Amino acid sequence: MARILVTGASGFLGWHVARLLLERGHHVRALCRPSSHIRELDVERVTGDLRDPASLAHAIEGCQQVFHVAADYRLWSKNPQDLYDSNVEGTRHLLAAAAGAGVDRIVYTSTVGCIGIPKDRPGEETTPVSIEDMAGHYKRSKWLAEQVALEKARAGLPVIIVNPTAPIGDHDWKPTPTGKIIVDFLRNKLPAFVDTGLNLVDVRDTALGHLLAAEKGRPGERYILGCENLTLEQILARMAALAGKPAPRTKIPYGIAYAAGVVTTAWADVTGKEPIAPLEAVKMARKKMFASHAKAACDLGFAPGPVDAALERAIDWFRTNGYC
Repeated sequence: MARILVTGASGFLGWHVARLLLERGHHVRALCRPSSHIRELDVERVTGDLRDPASLAHAIEGCQQVFHVAADYRLWSKNPQDLYDSNVEGTRHLLAAAAGAGVDRIVYTSTVGCIGIPKDRPGEETTPVSIEDMAGHYKRSKWLAEQVALEKARAGLPVIIVNPTAPIGDHDWKPTPTGKIIVDFLRNKLPAFVDTGLNLVDVRDTALGHLLAAEKGRPGERYILGCENLTLEQILARMAALAGKPAPRTKIPYGIAYAAGVVTTAWADVTGKEPIAPLEAVKMARKKMFASHAKAACDLGFAPGPVDAALERAIDWFRTNGYC
């Protein structure tokens, strides 16, 4: 079996990718910062940082494949340059190290946020999009990182790009912004909602999609890994049924949500404490992030299951682990 480097194995999606690789008998080497913890997985831990090219060359030595799942995933930062250093330059450094090591396959984890979303239909891999469509530093940094991956693929590096939508499920340690919606709901901290929408997908299916991309994907191609397009109101209704709690019924006009984002983000910039309603998240909510995974289904055999089971696992895991 192959020796495979996984970045981001201490995070939500990266953990599930590493777990699935281990289950299939691969030797998993995990790139970790000194402060990172990888729970419950028997991986080879290698200390390094995406911003340190020398540590990446050491980490990738002897590996046949790379799954670059790590990202600085925050919708607010006191210093936004941190996101560009990790997401853009870190990706550039890692792909350079992979080229030097002559790896067979690289799967780069982008985001559905880099996909164009038309007003009248779900977004697809070929929907036109530009950096001007990216709301906030996280999306812009990921879009620029994806351009680096595409550039390296055109130069001959075997890079396949996957664009997950909003994974949900167990072991969402941080939690992610999507997981935080679930936690806030369970904590009764979501008395109202805005008119937005997400494409939800089981994190276990998303991890499997990464392995399918490595096996069947074409270098330089993008593959959306998603499942169900749901409004936030629909998501909350499903969580309410699964958790045995009432769903919020008050819908907030976008203008009020935007004003709250401006105020709480400005205060966060002063205090350094994460805002309750990051302005970047509010801007992202203006658009329903509906997408189609038809290409991944056709080319990779990606066949995600219904998301209710993943929502139930997420609720149970957050409750069991003291998040609410």
